[in-house]
Amino acid sequence: MPLPRIVIVGRPNVGKSSLLNMLARERVSIVDPTPGVTRDRVATVVSLEGPLKTEEPRLAEVIDTGGYGVYTAEGGRFNEIGEDLSRLSGAVEEQIGFAVKEADLILFVVDAQAGLTSLDETFAAVLREKLAHAGDRDIPILVIANKTDGEGWEPHAYEAAAMGFGTPLPVSAKNKYRRRAFIEALFERTPAARNADREADPAMKLAIVGKRNAGKSSIVNALAGHNRVIVSEIAGTTRDAVDVRFEIDGRICMAIDTAGVRKRKSIPDRIEWYARDRAMRSIERCDVALLVIDATEPVSQVDKQLTQEIHERFKPCVIVVNKWDLARNRKTKHGQPVTPDDYLDYLSKELTGLPRSPIIFTSAVENEGLLDVIKVAFELHDQAQTRLPTGELNRTFKDILEDRGPSSKLGRVAKIYYATQVAVGPPTFVLVVNNPDHFTDQYQRYILNRVAERTPFEEVPVRLIFRQRQRATLQELKSGAHRAGKGAVDNEGLPEIDLDDESFED
Repeated sequence: MPLPRIVIVGRPNVGKSSLLNMLARERVSIVDPTPGVTRDRVATVVSLEGPLKTEEPRLAEVIDTGGYGVYTAEGGRFNEIGEDLSRLSGAVEEQIGFAVKEADLILFVVDAQAGLTSLDETFAAVLREKLAHAGDRDIPILVIANKTDGEGWEPHAYEAAAMGFGTPLPVSAKNKYRRRAFIEALFERTPAARNADREADPAMKLAIVGKRNAGKSSIVNALAGHNRVIVSEIAGTTRDAVDVRFEIDGRICMAIDTAGVRKRKSIPDRIEWYARDRAMRSIERCDVALLVIDATEPVSQVDKQLTQEIHERFKPCVIVVNKWDLARNRKTKHGQPVTPDDYLDYLSKELTGLPRSPIIFTSAVENEGLLDVIKVAFELHDQAQTRLPTGELNRTFKDILEDRGPSSKLGRVAKIYYATQVAVGPPTFVLVVNNPDHFTDQYQRYILNRVAERTPFEEVPVRLIFRQRQRATLQELKSGAHRAGKGAVDNEGLPEIDLDDESFED
């Protein structure tokens, strides 16, 4: 049995996303006064506390939806390049319908300060019609009068009772007025769920990133097997980071659909800035990044910036060349059909930020290559979670240093006394050395290339941390703990092992 689903619905600008964020205690959905900010279904799991605060909290999945009748407000219909956003209204309302159909409790949100509007009443009629066709399911509706910022607004809040869905519940997501009563009301209307009812953590989280209109949402829908997010030719349709679960060969994965990234100087407003921030945070929390490249367009500066963002966060990455069904029919300058080898040569010259990342050619529309993407992503995830035995790691670094040590202008010899792996995801190695300054950026790149050749970390980023061996204190000299070898430790708590000590084993 899945967790109870609480679906938040209503017209634009009544504070639906603010209510979700209040329940989640974090900024899950983008909040802005502009109509139509939320378009897709944005879901998160929240913990609801009971009135006595001694009851076991109840878990529920809360789903934010786009505003019904979006883009009918003056000034909100066209984007910065004149595209008619009203074309998205049907898709937004379709997502609302999907959410309502799966709901266990519907929160119909109205604006207590604005009062009931004709659009509220129209949507109330739509809800009645949808629930009339819900089959045997009796889905309760709780009217939430948001923006009730104090006692003086409560009489206005109760005017929403005229819609016939019962007594409204006044609350203010902005200043938390009657927040406690709001949560208790949800607790009472939400059935208790067992811990086993909560969906298991996904085996892998995939952040799907790329420039606008690269086909990210089409990939998510193809993986999910249904229209989970809105796909449109209008650039910038996706705003929030939308988590979508899907199953491949019995393994649960999570795809994080993100807003299309654009140049910072081209970001027109706060909403686009928030969307870009959500995309960057999605890279931070993913296990593997899928960088989606539009095969029908030249590699852009945004594509190159994203490789840098992924590289700086040490995330494994699969480069997904999407829309290959369109690109392969094109001709080269010599009049020959474009082949994958042609495009690989092109990418190697234009996209240098992720030189070891695997490249997969796909078509989300024709569902080609996506299973290969997931298979390769799992391989990268497994690589990034690998731990090497300490002895094997030390022998590897000893061989690398013997093959080619860093050059020193003063003729000093660089030494690695000890190497240990301290983390996975990314694989992180601490190297205790005589002088970190001897290990220049150029030589570190050499080490990383050799590590990729000699270890399982062939296609994933590796982090190196250099620490200088500390001088022994007088107390350590007296105790003999300063001597290199088994059992000796430096000031950081790491054993100091001489890599030339043949007696060292795992």
